[in-house]
Amino acid sequence: MANKQTYLGEFEHFVLLSVLHLENNAYGVTMRQQLKESINRDVTLGALYSTIERLEKKGFITSKKGDTKPERGGKAKRLVNITAFGLKTLSESKERLEIMWQNTQVWENTYA
Repeated sequence: MANKQTYLGEFEHFVLLSVLHLENNAYGVTMRQQLKESINRDVTLGALYSTIERLEKKGFITSKKGDTKPERGGKAKRLVNITAFGLKTLSESKERLEIMWQNTQVWENTYA
């Protein structure tokens, strides 16, 4: 059985990778846009923020409120950063996926 602390679901992978791609500009709206553009997945901000909260509880990311802006109605952005633990877990998950994808030519030729 997977360890819930270090297990990453598909969408959690995408969210962490989005944080990496956006670097210091990762917040709900930019992450949502990046996911739409890169993997054609249109997600609600609610789903995105609940995933951010879950990843933060697991210790994979941190978030903090940015400065308030009048053009945002006085609301602050919730800026997201990946932690060293999150990066390590993401890297290990990638390695496990690559192991599972090795030698899949038989599958690809059979079901293509």
